[in-house]
Amino acid sequence: MASSSSSTLLRRARHLSTAATNLTNPSPMTISKAKSKLRKEHDTDKALDIYSTVKTNHSSSSPGSAHHAQQITVRRLAKSHRFKDIETLIESHKNDPRIVEEQFFSSLIKSYGIAGMFDQALKTYTQMETLKTPRSALSFNALLTACLNSKRFDLAPQLFDEMPAKYGFRLDGYSYGILVKSYCDAGKPELAIEKLKEMSEKGIQISGITYTSIIHSLYKKGSSTEAERVWDEMVSKGCVIDVAANNVRIMNAVDGDPENIKKMIQEMSNSGLKPDTISYNYLMTCYCKKGMMDEAKEVFDALEGNCCNPNAASFRTLIYYLCLNGRFETGYKVFKQSVAANKIPDFNTLKYLVEGLAKKSKTKEAKGMIRTMKKKFPPNLLVAWSKIEKELGLVSVETEAAK
Repeated sequence: MASSSSSTLLRRARHLSTAATNLTNPSPMTISKAKSKLRKEHDTDKALDIYSTVKTNHSSSSPGSAHHAQQITVRRLAKSHRFKDIETLIESHKNDPRIVEEQFFSSLIKSYGIAGMFDQALKTYTQMETLKTPRSALSFNALLTACLNSKRFDLAPQLFDEMPAKYGFRLDGYSYGILVKSYCDAGKPELAIEKLKEMSEKGIQISGITYTSIIHSLYKKGSSTEAERVWDEMVSKGCVIDVAANNVRIMNAVDGDPENIKKMIQEMSNSGLKPDTISYNYLMTCYCKKGMMDEAKEVFDALEGNCCNPNAASFRTLIYYLCLNGRFETGYKVFKQSVAANKIPDFNTLKYLVEGLAKKSKTKEAKGMIRTMKKKFPPNLLVAWSKIEKELGLVSVETEAAK
């Protein structure tokens, strides 16, 4: 349900959270508990109520923890397309005494970027002198990051060239790394490689993360030979080859033989690296693409034994391919696991599942899915689910009477 006024909504959030704290919890909610509740809460109004406790108790929390809670809240609001509420929330922080701290200021710029609101991020960046906040590469890197998160890749090189000269600060290696990633995300790894040469000429250290971005982009373009050349360069430079870098190579092998991916995962382990959920997701996806669903399910079931937890992609991929292979009952069981883990897949994936259950006359399971979605998400996100419920004839007599 959309709010009638952003300012009213935020006042309500602060009022409700204060009342709840005073009546039911004599001690303030810890930042850790607030973040945990935010991760599980999909109702945006309730998320705002929780976040207001973070604002109230910021003095007892670290800046990083408070910023993380802010990012989760902004993501919830953005998912509901409540951009005016996001702007009201972030702008309210400009009255905080900590606004003169560049790190705090940068967190506001990043939050706008998370919501894809780059124009507001840029406007905020230009207000630093007015708000008496010092300016360095730290805040500029936040602006570049907001540019990437808002998918304004074409603008990043322009900002990179103009802002340091305009405001008189020095770029750092992280600035160059973000610019390289902007080229890669735009599908222009050749420009990123040119920037590597400039970095080398200026004596700027190139991180393994920067190399990995380029390798990833090259693989996506189908330039495997060039990707391997850049990989060899990364190794020769003595960069740390981490799990993320190895996962990029595994990703490129996902359409091939599953045994090859198993071998690559084993090589990671032998080198002292611990394969993560993403590593095993690629192996699972490879099995799925081959129609080897029993093997894919085995990889999924073994995640915990490999000291990994399934992420949203794990559930989404497995449920999608189970549906594709007509295994809707198994898909429903995996769906219930995703609910318990609070990693429910996207609407399009679950649409296949609920339609499949209905066609297989698994009405109880289909109704159970829709009932769960109605409990987990606010009404403004459930229009599509209500439509499917009617199309599949799953609307109960009690539901119609309630309406």
